Amino acid sequence: MPSEKILAAKQQRVEEIAESFKGAVTFVFASTRGLTVAQDTKMRAELREAGVKFEIIKNTTLIRVFEKLGYEGLEDTFKGPTAVAFSDEITAPAKILAKYAEEYEPMELKGGIIDGKVASLDEIIALSKVPDQETLHTQLAYTMLFPFTKLAMLVKAVAEKKEAEGGAPAAAETAEAAVEAPAAEEAAPVAEAAAEAPAETPAE
Repeated sequence: MPSEKILAAKQQRVEEIAESFKGAVTFVFASTRGLTVAQDTKMRAELREAGVKFEIIKNTTLIRVFEKLGYEGLEDTFKGPTAVAFSDEITAPAKILAKYAEEYEPMELKGGIIDGKVASLDEIIALSKVPDQETLHTQLAYTMLFPFTKLAMLVKAVAEKKEAEGGAPAAAETAEAAVEAPAAEEAAPVAEAAAEAPAETPAE
């Protein structure tokens, strides 16, 4: 039977890990057994660069830590050597570990926790495919700027057409033509519909 000193040391270890886990939004659990030293070193370097912490912890300790943090039902996940990647950035741990699990066959993902909820392996894989914040911001910015980009393309097209016809249009004329172009395109179907409509017979 373990002595009180050993039990106290184990409890202290649980407290320390639980404290280090606080503030993390995503946890990803994986088995990294079978990775070479070079592969493991490369993966850890990328995790550090992305601000993701990575530890290999005994399963019995992990169960106690997550019970302390309010999570249950992880006993089946914590079988065999378990590595934990965690971060306050929601997608980074899943993205990096999923990439290395695909690249290096011995490595396997087990599951995780996403924003306070225990997640299945499928949910972790789905999370790994979500664009990161920088990409999402870029996509949003592009969506907002698209109308202006389209206008700039129209202005350029009109300017090139005028130039090909033998004259360099003034900037104001070019912009006006570019604005009128889409308006004309929108008006064309209306005009065609009006022309095709049957004429009304005047009342006698």
